[in-house]
Amino acid sequence: MRVGIDFGTTHTVAAVVDRGNYPVASFEGADTWPSLIAGNAAGELRFGLDAAAVRRDPGWSVLRSFKRLLGEAGPRTTVELAGRRYSLADLFTGLLAQFKSDLEQRSNVELAPGERVEAAISTPANASSAQRFLTLDAFARAGFEVIALLNEPSAAGFEYAHRYRSTATAKREYVLIYDLGGGTFDASLLKMTGRLNEVVTSEGIKRLGGDDFDEAIFTLVRNGAELPNLDAAARALLLEECTTRKEAVGPNTRRFLVDLEAVGKPPFCCPIDDVYTACEPLVDQTVMALSQVRRGLDWSEVAGIYVVGGAGSFPLIGRILRTVFDEKRVKRSPHPFAATAIGLAVFLDREAGYALSDRLSRHFGVFREAHAGEDVSFDPIVSKDVQLPTDGQAPLVVTRNYRAAHNIGHFRFVECSRLRDGQPDGDVTPYDPVFFPFDPALRDDQDLGCRPVSRRDDGPDVEERYVVTARGTVEVTLTAGPDPLTRTFRLARHTVAST
Repeated sequence: MRVGIDFGTTHTVAAVVDRGNYPVASFEGADTWPSLIAGNAAGELRFGLDAAAVRRDPGWSVLRSFKRLLGEAGPRTTVELAGRRYSLADLFTGLLAQFKSDLEQRSNVELAPGERVEAAISTPANASSAQRFLTLDAFARAGFEVIALLNEPSAAGFEYAHRYRSTATAKREYVLIYDLGGGTFDASLLKMTGRLNEVVTSEGIKRLGGDDFDEAIFTLVRNGAELPNLDAAARALLLEECTTRKEAVGPNTRRFLVDLEAVGKPPFCCPIDDVYTACEPLVDQTVMALSQVRRGLDWSEVAGIYVVGGAGSFPLIGRILRTVFDEKRVKRSPHPFAATAIGLAVFLDREAGYALSDRLSRHFGVFREAHAGEDVSFDPIVSKDVQLPTDGQAPLVVTRNYRAAHNIGHFRFVECSRLRDGQPDGDVTPYDPVFFPFDPALRDDQDLGCRPVSRRDDGPDVEERYVVTARGTVEVTLTAGPDPLTRTFRLARHTVAST
């Protein structure tokens, strides 16, 4: 079976390839599966539907918005839950393994236990290499056969092509994807030619999504109802109530009512415009990013702005987009929460015949010593928007060659959303430093990070080989001679996260 899976901040959605149709999997009557992890003091863990069932039980602690942790994580990152510390990678694998089990046993999908599941999965366009590695590894360890990893707005572009391909013509062949999920925002410009979707450029805000709208509304309600001192349990209940009420807001909603029984107060009510005012600065940030994507593009060439993502159905978003841009060009997906999963399924469908030409969404480079150690410069190894190879093509390879000037190579790799005056700027992701022995006497040393770095005039020739895959991941292979030593590194971050 082939399935498109959108692992989201709040929910996970799956769409199945079924003879030209792409139905969304239903779990016990719901078209989404909660991306929740729960734990108790005894060390018991529950995931998804089972975690949602105990989310209000005082004996359980719930880890929400797990996907947000991936943006700052590495393979060794740990997470605290119910007083215990767990490997983030293991929790991620456990979550996806339970999702696979529920897909087999608790959904309307006809999937036999043990049946091979070929999956297309996605990450935010602004995701780092580390997040992409973590996502690929967790899905594989959970039992999925991952055959494609796409950027979320690129996947949503296939859902648009499936539904509205006729709106993109020779004169209007560009589509702007506005993707607002639970934790991230992405904007991509796609050029649609026949069955080829070509990503022209992307911008993203890696910590802006429905969660932030919930927090803004929570603050409005807490201040309006005069609830300055809430314990953790009461805060969680009120935040959940604000989220539920936000998701119920429609175009004709005039008043915003919140039940405060859980905190011992009468209901709070305010005009819906107060809620919109609290959230408007967040929408303004997304509009700025969308404007960056369409900069320099003749508006007459744009077929439309396509709004997707679970948070994209909030009426304020459509209102502002129609005001700032052409009202007739703004179109919201009929299934915004499932657009990415459906697009992934469309991409998997061999009969549909769609193809993707994607680009790297971030700059990648390394800091280097300059002027004999008197200064530091940034070397941008691979630039943002470089064309990525398609599946089956040879990977993109970039090399650097030089004579080593130290006994130990200390590499400080960085990814970033933009460069300013040649330096990393915007959303910057620094990776754990990589140490490599240029001095042959240090080849077996397992603690190079604690050894002093010294300059030398007789260093070996060095080659740095960077491989960029179709999935947007980067690996580096370092080789130093004359008796060649070669090591390949998967870049990672070593951080500690807490609930």
